[in-house]
Amino acid sequence: MPSRPLHPSLHDARLPHLGSAIGMIVVYFALQFVASGLVGVGLGFALGVSGAPASGMAARIKAVLAQPDTNALMVILTLLLAASVTIVLVRRLWPAAWSHGAPPGLGLTRPGRPWFYLAAVLLGLALPIAGGWLTRWMAHGHQVTQDVKQIGGAASLALRLPLALVVVSLGPLVEELLFRGALLSALLRRMHAGWAIVISSLLFACVHLPDLGFLWYAVPNLALLAAALAWLRLRSGSLWPAVVAHGVNNLLAVVAWFVASSGLH
Repeated sequence: MPSRPLHPSLHDARLPHLGSAIGMIVVYFALQFVASGLVGVGLGFALGVSGAPASGMAARIKAVLAQPDTNALMVILTLLLAASVTIVLVRRLWPAAWSHGAPPGLGLTRPGRPWFYLAAVLLGLALPIAGGWLTRWMAHGHQVTQDVKQIGGAASLALRLPLALVVVSLGPLVEELLFRGALLSALLRRMHAGWAIVISSLLFACVHLPDLGFLWYAVPNLALLAAALAWLRLRSGSLWPAVVAHGVNNLLAVVAWFVASSGLH
């Protein structure tokens, strides 16, 4: 299939290519890994040295890092650092594509019709139900665990609230910018939209497997979510409805943290 014609404003501009799009995804998750280590060392030292004798400092730091609130704070700071750096890099790497709606633009512009926001909310509510049913059917009763879910459920309310805010807003924004913005646009320049959606959705599902303990039966649920988000991004001509749907999807999981916690008291 020939490449779709470029909008006149995008001619001779730097645009997302497959290598650079995948590279930015790798950079984002590498930043999370590096930031997590740095934040963990910093928090462990800052919180662990207080009141601990020199001989027992290592054990004190280890105990602090094992606390649920410390883990929650680490996730918050890690996501803030990794997401902020990634957004700045994407803005500088593809400035012309940033606010252009249709691919190869990144879609950070208003959708053509406001009702796409309503469609985003409805999809965000429906997809966890359909995806959860699909996962349970494929897992044959096995439990699907998620690291951030366990961290959020165990943290105190003071840290659970900011963690929920980051998971519902900043996380969806940067992931949509990378997967339904840069990657999908790069794939659409090489292949039919159907294949671009399939490939980007499978890659989205696979990069989330470490957070799910590499449980393969979580892949269809994540791929279904990603495909719906890609459809929404292409139909609306904007990235924002996909960000909203992704955020609502995450919000349902976040609500479960508070429901489970209230049931324990």
